[in-house]
Amino acid sequence: MENSKLKEPGPERSSEDLSLQSVLPLALAGVGERIRIISLRGGRGFNDKLVSMGLKVGDEIKVIHRRPGGAVLIAKDGIRYAPGVVMAQKILVAEI
Repeated sequence: MENSKLKEPGPERSSEDLSLQSVLPLALAGVGERIRIISLRGGRGFNDKLVSMGLKVGDEIKVIHRRPGGAVLIAKDGIRYAPGVVMAQKILVAEI
């Protein structure tokens, strides 16, 4: 009979297993919050688009405005970005 215990997470943990930080989609971040981009949940094209805009994992950003439904206005180094609701759901962030 097989062992019914769950395996402990090992070194092969994915980038989506993000320790004890409180991680949430950018679409849910509050206005005025300073946050860090922790993970991107899109495909290669999505990641490439964000990098071409000047955003990447590890960047510190501030939420300037949030619209009901998920679209947000953010700022990084004095530059403002306005990812739509779909993009904002795929960008995972944590408070700094």
